[in-house]
Amino acid sequence: MTVSISIVGASGFTGGELLRLLVRHPNVNVHQVTSRQYAQKAVYRAHPTLRGATDLRFVPPDALEPCDVLFLCLPHGESSKDWTRYERMAPRVIDLSADFRLTDEKQYETYYGQPHPRPDLLQRFEYGLVEIGRERLVRATHVAVGGCNATASILGLYPLFEAGVAQLTRTVVEVKVGSSEGGAMSTEGSHHPIRSGVVRSYKPTSHRHTAEIEQALGMHGAVQVHLSITSVELVRGALATAHVFLNEPISEKDVWQLYRNCYMHEPFIRIVKERQGPYRYPEPKLLAGTNICDIGFERDPQSNRLVVISAIDNMMKGAAGQAVQALNTMMGWPETAGLDSIGLHPS
Repeated sequence: MTVSISIVGASGFTGGELLRLLVRHPNVNVHQVTSRQYAQKAVYRAHPTLRGATDLRFVPPDALEPCDVLFLCLPHGESSKDWTRYERMAPRVIDLSADFRLTDEKQYETYYGQPHPRPDLLQRFEYGLVEIGRERLVRATHVAVGGCNATASILGLYPLFEAGVAQLTRTVVEVKVGSSEGGAMSTEGSHHPIRSGVVRSYKPTSHRHTAEIEQALGMHGAVQVHLSITSVELVRGALATAHVFLNEPISEKDVWQLYRNCYMHEPFIRIVKERQGPYRYPEPKLLAGTNICDIGFERDPQSNRLVVISAIDNMMKGAAGQAVQALNTMMGWPETAGLDSIGLHPS
């Protein structure tokens, strides 16, 4: 079975990463990719790694035609603004912005500083993280891909909150991110430069992804997560270090069993805890170009604190790779289709 897909806003970082995956996907025919600035130009003009990989050219947004699945890679706020038009273009829509990730319009207003333009749509979208919503995504026609910081944090914490062993209001998460996060959803055609250099604070408090994390982990009651984001000298990658306070003393062996029970059949989750060598804990540099999330942990013997470390490629598992995995799940294809890349080392 082959489906036709189109990508709106395909000249940005996320659109380019999605296109890189889909031009080699065995079940996909890329029908159109849109861009205002690059209209009529070859896609490699915006994404030089695609030179020779495809003969596609960008089309202007007004030339968008119907397809089977439509991906929206637009700046936050744009998908909902023109939703009526996009909905007519395809029976299935996967949105990579933050427009439809939250189910509570009040939370959206709190974290995004304005009322949601289309609150009537929030209940129609399923959250795109397959590992925590596979059954819902099988039946989904509208998917909102999770934010990268939220994805790393949720996957690291989910087994503990699902099992009810974490205190609901005391979790602290610090996420270190690469420079591509700033440009992943940049306005089409105005890519943010890849920066390197001095570590700089990005968002110490009130980060928008906090609401996503709390929403995903609230299966046993209202959750409060204290999230901080810091950018570091890295291009791709997100590394979440979470300090979780447990309800009762449990051994590290029991923690290992919780994670194993939750993730043992997940193709893109690896539990990393080595006793020797330089890579005893998750390292985002090893995941560049993959859809994998590595998770490690260590029990604090002096308290009821558990430190959980999770790493992803923010452009893949935190964006385009997650979107393709959701597509595979929606269509009944193998979840790994088009996503079998192995990480690079050294990188």
